[in-house]
Amino acid sequence: MLPDHIANQIAAGEVIQRPASAVKELLENAVDAGATRIQLIVNDAGKALVQVIDNGSGMSATDARRAFERHATSKIQKIEDLFHIRTMGFRGEALASIAAVAQVELRTRRAEDELGTCIELEHSQVTKQEPVAAPVGTSICMKNLFFNVPARRNFLKSNTSELRHIVDEFIRVALAFPDRFFSLTHNGQGLFHLEAGSLKQRIVQVLGNNYSSKLVAVREDTDYLNVQGFVGKPETAKKTRGDQYFFVNNRFIRSAYLNHAVLNAFQDLISPDAFPSYVLFIELDPAQLDVNVHPTKQEIKFEDEKIVYAFVQAAIKHALAQFSITPTLDFELDASIQGLSAVQGPFTEQQQSAARASSLYQGFTGAHQAHRIEASPSAGNGSFRSLTDIAFEGSPVLPLPDAATQSALELRPDALGHGGASPSDVVIPRHSEGTGDGRAPSAEVFGEGGFTSLQQAYAVQESMEVQQLFSTYILVAAERSFLLVHQQSAHERVLYERLMAAMHGKPVATQRSLFPSTLELAPPDAVLLTELLPDLARMGYSIEPFGPSSFIIQGTPADVESGNEKAVLERILEQTKHFSEVKLPRRETLLRSVALQQSIKPGTQLTDREMQRLVDDLFRCRQPNATPGGKPTYVEFAKDGLDKMFGR
Repeated sequence: MLPDHIANQIAAGEVIQRPASAVKELLENAVDAGATRIQLIVNDAGKALVQVIDNGSGMSATDARRAFERHATSKIQKIEDLFHIRTMGFRGEALASIAAVAQVELRTRRAEDELGTCIELEHSQVTKQEPVAAPVGTSICMKNLFFNVPARRNFLKSNTSELRHIVDEFIRVALAFPDRFFSLTHNGQGLFHLEAGSLKQRIVQVLGNNYSSKLVAVREDTDYLNVQGFVGKPETAKKTRGDQYFFVNNRFIRSAYLNHAVLNAFQDLISPDAFPSYVLFIELDPAQLDVNVHPTKQEIKFEDEKIVYAFVQAAIKHALAQFSITPTLDFELDASIQGLSAVQGPFTEQQQSAARASSLYQGFTGAHQAHRIEASPSAGNGSFRSLTDIAFEGSPVLPLPDAATQSALELRPDALGHGGASPSDVVIPRHSEGTGDGRAPSAEVFGEGGFTSLQQAYAVQESMEVQQLFSTYILVAAERSFLLVHQQSAHERVLYERLMAAMHGKPVATQRSLFPSTLELAPPDAVLLTELLPDLARMGYSIEPFGPSSFIIQGTPADVESGNEKAVLERILEQTKHFSEVKLPRRETLLRSVALQQSIKPGTQLTDREMQRLVDDLFRCRQPNATPGGKPTYVEFAKDGLDKMFGR
């Protein structure tokens, strides 16, 4: 049998993975204790101190000591209780796991006791226990996390990253219980001060004042389950996934399945790459779900997922329709308008004559009038000629430029950037496929012939011919081969190497904005952006904090078209979080994200000069044949290979 202290450390590996894990467990314990005021105090992103102070029921001296034993819980008496759980914690492992990897001090007192109890623990052993004067409730301090497991402490991220996880856990508990006071203090600075109130007030407190008039109430009560909460109006949809919260019986859960139900409800109301905001609570019989399928209890299993999916989707659709958010045609007048005499009374002949005599009527019906509308002889009854047909009658009609053409006209030739390598550094790329893991594609010759050096073949501008295909590809022809270049992939590689050079050399020039814009973010995204600000500054972005979750965009890279800075930064944050899931270094994730968002998109028309500039810059790169993510930037077609294809 394993010794207790080793068994506790093994359990701690499941329950306490980082400071935020301890924050979650301690906050939930305070909630289960019936506290109405809960304070969270952290130092050094929880590595040095995590303290939770509550005014809950407190514990006796015996229960306080027993709470640190494994599986010590008063919430489970018999096996049937596992299927009717309505409390946040129930397995009795949290305090034992925390005491195994940190130094702990507990002060607690019940209302009926004159004195409270103070207990200090280290290595799961009680080192001190004595009666003390204490307010009703509990104060628990976790100091020096992983002090006795240095290997695990070394795996913790930066303070900014760990603080972001703590804020995530704090917000989830605070949203689940809006009728209680919560506060968060980090290194002596108050980050949140949330007074008790309604759910809508709590959402506005946490997610920002811009939500105050943009929330739609959702409420559907059925015999099987109840769904209530709020969803943001379509205009609040963002490019990041920050503001989505699902709670089942007041417990935060992650569920891609239910998130898909929300996205389906917003279908055709938001763009495909946007994410709606929502805070939704599902209440159903605990016997219909299993909350014990994951150590953190953030993943649960429903007995019937399909019926829950259908109820959630229907509830949101009904709410959006009820508040006239979904696109509808209303053929009924308002009741107050219907009562007016102008609506109820007949349109007499005298009134018709007066209307025909008016200058407004004559302007559209009289001969030789600028606004005259005539019936088209080839059209059916009630049809009219197009105003544009009348305006350009007798004149050649020139097609107006579409959005992509207009964007290309405004694109400066220097917007494509430069690579940082000399021509001698160019590798010899071939037709290839990306690996998808960031490695260069493998070399594969298309045909037996071809050039021994693509750089030599395509470096002579006078003999090079370029042609754009489908506003997406660039066809580059030489004497005995041609390349099919994907313009976005090529530009992504060029920007990536240029930004990489800026990290180690001269920063990218910044163009100051004449009218700075304000960027509002969810608190976790605000913490992430704060962490990225130094690197973004070297990439040409001038961004200054403006409050807890707001930022002022003072400037952008000089060679990037301005006007959509907010959307670009939101996408960069979303891409950074996505790349973080594949365990890439933080700076690498940022470089890839910025290069992807600043690259020219398919559908953008380029001039001959811009295409030649892009190809030239591509072959100056150290690795021109692949994007940072491993996708090919071009495919080479050699004449010999083409001849073989056609049997010549």
